Amino acid sequence: MNTVLAIDIGGTYTKIGVVTEEGEILISKVFNTRSKDSFDSFFQELVTEVNLLTSKLDQDCKILGIGVGAPNANSYTGNVENPPNLKWGKRIPLAKSIKDSFELPVFIANDANAAALGELKFGMAQGMRNFVVLTLGTGLGSGIIVNGDLLLGEHALAAEIGHVNVDPNGRQCNCGLQGCLEAYASVTGIKRTVFGLMAKMRVDSSLQGVSFDDLTGETITNAALKGDELALKAFDVTAAILGRKMADTVAHLDPEAFILTGGLSKAGEVLLKPVVASMEKNLFIAYKGKIKVLISEAPRESTILGPAALAFKNLKTLAIQT
Repeated sequence: MNTVLAIDIGGTYTKIGVVTEEGEILISKVFNTRSKDSFDSFFQELVTEVNLLTSKLDQDCKILGIGVGAPNANSYTGNVENPPNLKWGKRIPLAKSIKDSFELPVFIANDANAAALGELKFGMAQGMRNFVVLTLGTGLGSGIIVNGDLLLGEHALAAEIGHVNVDPNGRQCNCGLQGCLEAYASVTGIKRTVFGLMAKMRVDSSLQGVSFDDLTGETITNAALKGDELALKAFDVTAAILGRKMADTVAHLDPEAFILTGGLSKAGEVLLKPVVASMEKNLFIAYKGKIKVLISEAPRESTILGPAALAFKNLKTLAIQT
């Protein structure tokens, strides 16, 4: 059985798994990225976890290559460059480190780019040729498919929608800029919105009394789904900002659809309805009513399907070239 090893590195959790070309996840594991620790510490744990995982595979399971999705990963160089939510340094040779340890072909991409390939091969975007994936997790990632191909750009750094400007005098972003979309439309961003609203709104909320460090996107989502007024207002504020910037993206790309994934997307209609309303309000008239906004149906643990799709795509290209 031919498979790939897929690694999805997030600001909070890292997911690893072995995946078939049909998208079946044979085995998987999740562990804490510990984003404030060094890269060496993370990598030692990654190697240990991968070896433990693959030792459980059947003898007839052959791993052909490794696909990796990581923040600020450069597909051309194989490096992770200045990741804002990981304290690893300016330039980390992630692909080389993995290849040296496992002696397999390694293909690396920005985590949101990998997610877009996963939706294209295995998910909601099958049959689409032009769409944008927005990953609403610890930060805000994005992956863009144009005419059926992943948009990389000259430096393999295209599709950083999370770092377009919302307000030049706005919140400080982890990247060093001020007023980035990621500082508002992400789990980290909505937490900041909740605490800002607490100072303004005189309402009873289950979120009151929860410290910033203990507050999670899941907590805010669950509160909103139960009708918590503060949580619902936080989603409305977040959606209004996100929808405006999605309208800007439409003007650049004219996509068939946006696919929302990541922690905040689990709020479903609580997020979707105000996002669509804000986007439509701010769209140039030629686009109104034409752009779909979808919530990814993939369960959270299947984020490894993106790196798996990346690996299979590149292995196929290598086979054609040889």
